[in-house]
Amino acid sequence: MPCRTIRPRAVGRDTGGAAANGGQRAGHLLVDSTGLRLCGPGEWLIKKHGTKCRRGWKMLHLAIGPDTGQIAASVLADRGADDRSQLGPCLKRVGGSVASFTGDGAYDRDDVYAEVTARHPDAAVIVPARAGAPSG
Repeated sequence: MPCRTIRPRAVGRDTGGAAANGGQRAGHLLVDSTGLRLCGPGEWLIKKHGTKCRRGWKMLHLAIGPDTGQIAASVLADRGADDRSQLGPCLKRVGGSVASFTGDGAYDRDDVYAEVTARHPDAAVIVPARAGAPSG
């Protein structure tokens, strides 16, 4: 169900994002992924007759601009693709410079920091430590 409270506030107003000034403004990115279950045309038959089949899954990786609420980049990958493996293609699709990169604990890896720094040297990487990670 779509959220009807956020969109009306953003419609018709210039948010001053990268699109408003030719992609030159540094933006902030929120990055995460979600699983999508693929349903075929015969899904109701499976439920009706009780036959089992293998369901298809895909992972949708999103980079969202919190200032605008718009999707800055997206990558649709197979189920086995982890967040790290899709970070490069996702960052490649982001237009303009990035001021900060925020992700969940799955992005708390050295290669993620290196990838973000290589593409956007001035970007701050904001990622909480993974559960069980050593402090210090």
